[in-house]
Amino acid sequence: MKREELGRFLITQTVIVVEAMQRIDSNAKGILFVIDESEKLIGVVTDGDIRRWLIKTGDLQGEIHHIMNRNPKVITCKERKKAKEYMEKYLITALPVVTKENRIKDIIFKEESDGSENTEQNMPLQEVPVVIMAGGKGTRLYPYTKILPKPLIPIGDIPIMERIIHEFRKYGVRDFHATVNYRKSMIKSYFSDNISDYMLDYVEEDKPLGTAGSLTLLGDKLHKPFIVTNCDILIHANYADIYQYHLESGNELTMVTALKNIVVPYGVVHSSENGRIYSMEEKPRLSYFVNTGMYILNPELLKDIPEGAFFHMTDLADKLLKEERGVGMYPISEESFLDMGEFEEMHRMEEKLSLKAE
Repeated sequence: MKREELGRFLITQTVIVVEAMQRIDSNAKGILFVIDESEKLIGVVTDGDIRRWLIKTGDLQGEIHHIMNRNPKVITCKERKKAKEYMEKYLITALPVVTKENRIKDIIFKEESDGSENTEQNMPLQEVPVVIMAGGKGTRLYPYTKILPKPLIPIGDIPIMERIIHEFRKYGVRDFHATVNYRKSMIKSYFSDNISDYMLDYVEEDKPLGTAGSLTLLGDKLHKPFIVTNCDILIHANYADIYQYHLESGNELTMVTALKNIVVPYGVVHSSENGRIYSMEEKPRLSYFVNTGMYILNPELLKDIPEGAFFHMTDLADKLLKEERGVGMYPISEESFLDMGEFEEMHRMEEKLSLKAE
C-alpha cells in the first residue's frame, strides 16, 4: 500500500468524532488507526465503536481518544505470511503491519466475500417482515412520476424499490409488504414478472394514509418487531445489527438516523449585548442527525396509530416522545444514506452506486 493510500486510514487522537466518521466514509473500510506525534500506532477505532459512542453520549465533538481501543491487534513485517490465520483467530477484518518501532507499514484487509453469503448463519432476518412505503405520488420527482410511480423509477437500470428488496434479501428477508396507492397497477404488474425467491404482499390504500396510517391495514400480519422503510432511500449498513440493536435496546421504536453536515457559506459573526462582536467564524460546519425514513417498530405500536386517519411515522414518534416512551436512534454515516427524493440526490445515488454510465 502506497504512503498516500495508507494515510486514508490514519488519524491522530485529537480528531473529533464527526471528522472520524467522514474519514471512515472516505476509506470505505469501516476502520481507522490512531497514531501519535511520532506516527506510532496507539489505537484503533471502527464505525461500530463510533456508533456505540453516539448512542451512549450523542456527542459528535468528542475526541477520538475517548473511544479508541488502545490495544489493537498487529502483525510484524516478518510475520506477514500468518496474517490470514491471525485475522481468523481474532475475528478481525483489518490488520496493520508494523515495524519494530510500532509504525504502520501496511494494512491487510480480509476479503469481503468468503463464499458463504447464502448460509443460514449469514441470513439472520429470514423471519423479519419488511414494509415498504410505496403509495406516495413522488411530487418532488415530477415529471418522472407523471409517467412512472416513484417505486419504479430506475437507478441505473433497476427500479429503486427492487434495489431496496435486493439489499434486504442479502440478510435473508423474504416477507415483504408494500403499501400502494398511486399507479399501484403498474407496481403490481412489474413485480409479478420479477419476484423469484420472496413473497411480496400488497396493502392497498383507498385513500392516502401517510407513512404510518397504512400500517393499521397490516395488523394481523405483523406479530414481531418489523422494519419499515420509505421506497426512495437506500441504507448502506448492517441491517442485522440495526435489528439486533432494537431488540436489545428496549425501544418501542428505533429510527435509523444519518449524519448530515451543512457548511454555512459565509463568515459567521458572534455578538453580545449592544452589538459588540466577540468572535468571528469563517464558513462554520454544522452537524446534525437526520431521519432517514427507515424504522424498526414493535408490533404493539399498531394500537397507537389511528385507523383510517392520515398519520405519519413522525406523528407516531412525536406521540411516543410526549408519553415518555422508548424511542431511540441507530446512527449511520452521511455516505451510508442515499436518498432519491429529489433530482440532485437521485444523481448522487447513481454516482455512489457507480451507475452513471449505465
